[in-house]
Amino acid sequence: MALIEVQVPDIGDFDEVGVIEVLVKAGDSVKAEQSLITVESDKASMEIPSSHAGVVKELRVKLGDKVAKGSVILSLESAEAAAPAPAPVAAAPAAAPVAVAAPAAQYSGSSDAEYDVVVLGGGPGGYSAAFRAADLGLKVALVERYSTLGGVCLNVGCIPTKALLHVAAVMDEASHLADLGVAFGAPVVDLDKLRAHKAKVVGKLTGGLAAMAKMRKVTVVRGYGTLLDPQHLQVELTEGEAQAKTGATQTLAFKRIILAAGSQAVRLPFLPQDDRIVDSTGALGLASKPEKMLIVGGGIIGLEMGTVYSTLGARLDVVEMLPTLMTGADRDLVKVWQKMNAPRFDRIMLNTKTVSAEAKPDGIWVKFEGEGAPTEPQRYDLVLQAVGRTPNGKKIGADKAGVAVTDRGFVPVDIQMRTNVPSVFAIGDLVGQPMLAHKAVHEAHVAAEVIAGELLGDAKLAKSAFNARVIPSVAYTDPEVAWVGVTEDDAKARGLKIEKGLFPWTASGRAIANTRDEGFTKLIFDASPEGGHRVIGGGIVGTHAGDMIGEIALAIEMGADAVDIGKTIHPHPTLGESIGMAAEVAHGSCTDVPPVKKR
Repeated sequence: MALIEVQVPDIGDFDEVGVIEVLVKAGDSVKAEQSLITVESDKASMEIPSSHAGVVKELRVKLGDKVAKGSVILSLESAEAAAPAPAPVAAAPAAAPVAVAAPAAQYSGSSDAEYDVVVLGGGPGGYSAAFRAADLGLKVALVERYSTLGGVCLNVGCIPTKALLHVAAVMDEASHLADLGVAFGAPVVDLDKLRAHKAKVVGKLTGGLAAMAKMRKVTVVRGYGTLLDPQHLQVELTEGEAQAKTGATQTLAFKRIILAAGSQAVRLPFLPQDDRIVDSTGALGLASKPEKMLIVGGGIIGLEMGTVYSTLGARLDVVEMLPTLMTGADRDLVKVWQKMNAPRFDRIMLNTKTVSAEAKPDGIWVKFEGEGAPTEPQRYDLVLQAVGRTPNGKKIGADKAGVAVTDRGFVPVDIQMRTNVPSVFAIGDLVGQPMLAHKAVHEAHVAAEVIAGELLGDAKLAKSAFNARVIPSVAYTDPEVAWVGVTEDDAKARGLKIEKGLFPWTASGRAIANTRDEGFTKLIFDASPEGGHRVIGGGIVGTHAGDMIGEIALAIEMGADAVDIGKTIHPHPTLGESIGMAAEVAHGSCTDVPPVKKR
């Protein structure tokens, strides 16, 4: 028997990630490819598999630890010879670990309809895949369990959150105008009208999707879809505003299927069932205006919802078992946000775990352990659990089609979004990090184009691939925090040779005129001999950061250097010109900041 150290494999663009779940203990027998730990970066999580089968002798990690490529997870007593650890199968830039496929079933019954392509899931990835396939001339069905298209993002995620964040931003801005000589009375919040506004925003978008589906002759089938084999999907039909099953079913035959079934919020098992304990969907319901609110998880989703409730009058606590909030962004970006938002919080508890909660008539009483934990349980009117999302890969009958699915529900794919089964493609949250709608849409187009290329004999379409260099991330807090590509913290940890151009918004005429000059824009350039001083990353903190980060992403994709960006004429006075000025700072030609002292 050999004693093997099982290590973290290559996890793609992420340098360090936090351990949010340990799935085994000393003495457990594990199989090769069995998940050992779950790690999290930014909005998403992924599991790390074992490289060998054997018995766990010693765990080397615990909850809250940060790990990177090469970190030892555990020691394993195994009969196998040591070998390199397997890497998670990547849907660029990083995705789920390898999974073992079950033999496919063979459905022998009849079908109610036949299609070139069936898309399972009507979120941004799903409807984009269906519409693109239809535009390319294929007969398409789109299966969605809810009454409207758009998935979590449009219905209970990105869009309604932004509608509420806009209202919160206007309220906060109005309160600040008193310092400029324009004073308003205290705001009067009508929750019914606010909920109606949110619903109107959602309805306008989802109604537009329904109309576009009809224009494209995409058949929308409402219900839960489950694979029967590699060529058939059974749909349990649903009705009403929610997802009540009617008892009727339809069986759809297809030449190809695109799995776009998304993810769901992780629920902490020790939290009691109570209306005052909600996930992000429940928080968007705005059932009440709590006086005291706890956010469990210091990621983007929780901090965005905290911004809304704080502006509506709640005092906030946040608990995060990692050492920082908003993991994934550079610390200098987050510090600007944290300094400006400190008045919203009574406690920011880092390196701290939530260990128990009790529902009482006067509130939810929560106990903590760790570096920032108070000694006594704390009472809250509302508890938001925002500790990540888990994919729905195990809820769609993938095993009956022979599709490989990991223990945690991820579906591994290649750069053309193919699974291990030729007729089955997968996109979006199902295939791994990052769990973002804009990534899913691009994956959707790739899958639809590859399928059309195969079915229509178009060689160019058949070569389509998801090969994006970078995927931007945005926290729509106030101020916004946005980043893309290599971060400064990553570069330091990996020993990369870089140059930085940072333009402070205290030198931006537009930011000063807006009385919002707390932010800055920075660009990261490759300073290695072979790097050509091309931009490889960037970050922005400040108002409208999310609207500007796309320019940096484009510059990275195009291989631009500081001269390319700096000599691109940006309109003045704008916040966007800070990108050009950051490039000029790196180049040494910026005349809007003090001169660099010559050495």
